Amino acid sequence: MDNKIMDDTLKSNPSVESSAESTGNAPSFNILVNTENISHADWLSYRNLGIGGSDASVVCGISKWKSPVELYMEKKGMLPPTEAGEAAYWGNRLEDLVKEEFTLRTGIEVMSFNAIIQSEKYPWMLANIDGYCRHPELGSVIFEAKTAGQYMASEWGGGNDNVSCNVGEGVVRDVVVACNAGDSAVSAVSAGSFGKNDNVKIPDAYMLQLQHYMCVTGLKGAYIAVLIGGNDFRWQLVHRDEELISMLIQIEAKFWDGVKNDIPPELDGSDASSKFLNQYFPSSVPDSTMILPDDASFLVEKYNYASDEIEKYTVFKQEAENLLKQMMGDSEVGIIRGSEGVEGSPTSLIKDDVIITWKSFIQERLDTKAIKSDHPTLCQRYTNTTSCRRFSVKSVN
Repeated sequence: MDNKIMDDTLKSNPSVESSAESTGNAPSFNILVNTENISHADWLSYRNLGIGGSDASVVCGISKWKSPVELYMEKKGMLPPTEAGEAAYWGNRLEDLVKEEFTLRTGIEVMSFNAIIQSEKYPWMLANIDGYCRHPELGSVIFEAKTAGQYMASEWGGGNDNVSCNVGEGVVRDVVVACNAGDSAVSAVSAGSFGKNDNVKIPDAYMLQLQHYMCVTGLKGAYIAVLIGGNDFRWQLVHRDEELISMLIQIEAKFWDGVKNDIPPELDGSDASSKFLNQYFPSSVPDSTMILPDDASFLVEKYNYASDEIEKYTVFKQEAENLLKQMMGDSEVGIIRGSEGVEGSPTSLIKDDVIITWKSFIQERLDTKAIKSDHPTLCQRYTNTTSCRRFSVKSVN
């Protein structure tokens, strides 16, 4: 396996160039940086120069892990990059193992590609592919390695037959696009089923990532291999989808134009949106008043309805908690046997066993009132003054 960039660019490989040119998708990109010996901090800074493959699902609004506003703030340097968690750490550690297993099972050698590349036509589009390999009909194709926990297995389908996926030819494909003056977003991208196995699919976020990579490289296909739960290995061949790529270009262009011109995506209910508002509007102008547009009436109704529902369900939750505590008395642990664990217990609403704890603990708290009274000077010395804004909605008769 070649662990070096071939002549510092994928375009120097004739097989890559010819495979892309055969359909008019000739690669036109620059090497932004060689990543073989780059620090993680520098790698993150280069990623903020554009939109990478893993950003595609975020920009389209279908990511489970990050909102478009949070990504916008990261690109603008308003938020520190999201720290990689344990899953991401092991994903990186196991990347070479996934490559090797793919080669072992298919006989297809995977070449590493240690660089971030930048599209010449769409300079905001970046790609940091895991590698590439040869396909007998498509020529050079991208290779992407993934790992997933067992709880994610359903997102990859029920079976582990390995077949070819061609969303471009409409092999059970459903893409819903909302494009209007106020918003452009992929509201649903379903990879559906592929080939003869109705249960095999690729998570939407990874489908967008691969199409993003194919747009940047000009290649016609991509292998994706995944190790699920440490003992379930699967792989797929994904074909280039020009329609989906066209949508991605449109949506990513709008997002990046917003980054350059300080126009954030539409705000939502995420913490990132709250942080954005707090940073952009940290303080109010004293005694200032404005008449809000008519659209504000709908938002007030939405706010009041949600507030009422929260209050109602908070009471329901507290009632259930109090009754459970009454059942437990002075016991620290209570166990509810699920319907599968107790023979002849069809009335149980809970399938699995549940453990409830109500434990005593000692907590130490600083008596700030006493400190202010006994040591006012010392208290003042260590008191910080902060400014914040309080939000409230109330009706005026």
